[in-house]
Parts: sequence; C-alpha cells; structure tokens
Amino acid sequence: MNRFGIIGFGRFGQLAARHLRDYFDVIVTDARDIAEDAARVGVRTAALAEVAGCDTVMLAVPVQALEHTLADIASHVRPGALVIDVASVKMLPARWMTEALPASVDIVATHPLFGPQSARRGLAAQPLVICPVRGEAHHRVAEFGRKLGLKVSVTTPEEHDREMAYVQALTHLIGRTLVNIRIPDEELKTDSYQHLLELCALIGDDSEELFFAIQNLNPFAQEITQQFIGQANGLLERSLKAGNRSVAAEA
Repeated sequence: MNRFGIIGFGRFGQLAARHLRDYFDVIVTDARDIAEDAARVGVRTAALAEVAGCDTVMLAVPVQALEHTLADIASHVRPGALVIDVASVKMLPARWMTEALPASVDIVATHPLFGPQSARRGLAAQPLVICPVRGEAHHRVAEFGRKLGLKVSVTTPEEHDREMAYVQALTHLIGRTLVNIRIPDEELKTDSYQHLLELCALIGDDSEELFFAIQNLNPFAQEITQQFIGQANGLLERSLKAGNRSVAAEA
C-alpha cells in the first residue's frame, strides 16, 4: 500500500486522514503533539522527514506557514513523489512549490472547497479544484477525487484565485462580519435571513488565520472586497440623504 503523508494535522488534516486511511498507509505529523488525535483517527505519526519521504505528501498547514514548511521538507521529498497542497489560494502556493521542490517531484495544487462542517454528512458532490503545476499526476488526483465522490474541476491557479475573490473572499467577509456581530436566530425570520444564519454556521468555526489568508494572499481579493465596501457605504449615504429629504418635505 502506498504511503500517504499529511503534514499538518489540524481540522482538515484529520478530515483527510479519515477518508484516505482505507486507501493508503497514512502517516501524519504536526508541530504540536498529535498522538491522541492520530490514535482517535486511526493513523500513525512520524517525524517530519519520514512523512515528507512518502509516495504522496499533502501539505495541510496554514498557507502562511507553507513557504517555511517547503524549505523544511525539500531535501526529504523523494524523486517521483507527488506533493499537493490544500490551501485556499493557489497562485502563491503553486509558485512556492515550484521554486522549493526538486524538479523530479510532481506538483498538484488543490483546493477542497469543503471542510469538516460542510462535509459532516460525507464527501459526495463536494467540490475539489485541481490546478496542474508540474508533471501529469493531476490526472491521477482527479480520478481518485471522483472515486471518493467529489465534484472535480481542473483550472489554472490564476483562474482559481480570480473566482475565489468572489466565492471566498467576499463570502467570508460578509459571513465573518455577521459572526462577529452575533446575529440572532430570530423567530420572525425570512428565508434570506435563514441563509445568513447558515452562512454563519458554515464559517463560524474557521480561524481568523484562514480569513486573513483568503483576504490577503489572493491577489484579486482586495479589489472585490473594496468594491463591496464602497457600494455598501454608497447605499447607506444615499439612504440617509433620501431620509433627510423626506423629513424636510414633511416639515
């Protein structure tokens, strides 16, 4: 059985291990003590060098730690291995992996558009984005993703980040704001308001680290979020002016 190494055993690393352990000899590592978590999931732990020497290596660390992690594992990745990342942005990770890893290593940048909360009922029809970077292993990754029941899309890192500026950066800005103001589950709610509550539930457990990565490391995000903020402020200003005109007319 091929060895599958997971570097980073947080919430997504554990989710991945649960679904991969039936197909691979899964070995995991993390900077923190993960012995108890690994035992609960049913996979074994090892030192970074051993995990980096697996047939396939998944980098499930926060994107802010990815460049440093690549520097640590570059000398341990074996020729012919496949390295994939699962970051929420793709242009920077694709560049970092290409620059850091030996030419003999296949590279596929991926973005699973799901997490423990959205995949709590299983992986069926959950979206997986695949960006070929080096070699032909993306075909194998896509085939295995479909075997797991995932909805696989293949695109470029640039096109991914352009779309995610709307799909993630804008959505997480709205959702994180609503989470922070703790919008209540009101009895007199509309379907639209229920959708906002569901958005809060989906992203409420996401870390601020993930939010900052989505906003700051996607080169297209700032333009879209600033456009949204500008439009929201403009609507408020026009609303206030309209309200003042109405009061003046009544007087």
